[in-house]
Amino acid sequence: MSQDFSLAGKVIVVTGGTGILGQAFIDAVAEAGAAVGILGRNGAVAQQRAEAICRRGGQALALVADVLEEDQLRAACQQVMSTYGRIDGLVNAAGGNAPDGVLDPAADVFRMNLAGMKRVMELNIWGAVLPTQVFGEALAQSGGGSIVNISSMNSKRAITKVLGYNMGKAALDCYNQWFAVEMAARYGDQLRMNALAPGFFLTEQNRALLTNADGSFTERGAKVIRQTPFQRFGHPDELKGALVWLLSDASRFVTGSMICVDGGFSIYGGV
Repeated sequence: MSQDFSLAGKVIVVTGGTGILGQAFIDAVAEAGAAVGILGRNGAVAQQRAEAICRRGGQALALVADVLEEDQLRAACQQVMSTYGRIDGLVNAAGGNAPDGVLDPAADVFRMNLAGMKRVMELNIWGAVLPTQVFGEALAQSGGGSIVNISSMNSKRAITKVLGYNMGKAALDCYNQWFAVEMAARYGDQLRMNALAPGFFLTEQNRALLTNADGSFTERGAKVIRQTPFQRFGHPDELKGALVWLLSDASRFVTGSMICVDGGFSIYGGV
């Protein structure tokens, strides 16, 4: 049974691997025995993280690419194939929000920054579709594997202020199910796609929205805590187990699913 949860001998690419949650994802993959491709726009951070994994006895490769630039993704894919000769998994973790994708409560809802909302929406859906088109093809050529999309609580509930992020993650969930079916029709059980939906974790994108400079909760942060039965934010390491399971052979009969790691946020009615 334990061998089913191992990623030994596999090669996994993680987009958004230079982010806060990305750190937990690449560490989880490396700790489970896989070689990890750390893909992000910040080459210095990707290289630092790759070197840290290698110092611990793992295998890692820094990949510099923007997930919305197909040519850059194809160059990164070729780099992985030239180094390891195969790709067995993909984690679509690139995404997030941006200041111009936030609607202030005092702002006119009919004068919102639509261009900003659109950019955030496109990052969160096309930032998964494009890498899947590129690295997914390599998975098929390597004999199959698992793709994990990083969804969000925003995909299933109306979360104020961040319309673009809400729409992008909702579209990602639709894509997660649609593409899982399409892969099954063409490759049987050899290619799988699932989603991991974190609850509220402090990242660079949301830290100022959820906490004050002194570490106390903002009004918004306090609302999140009240809606979370565990009464706290998640720690990035608490995503590792679900991610490794979805990438491993232990979940080989699972596809098109969404696994919530949210402290109960998604199920709590508030009373």
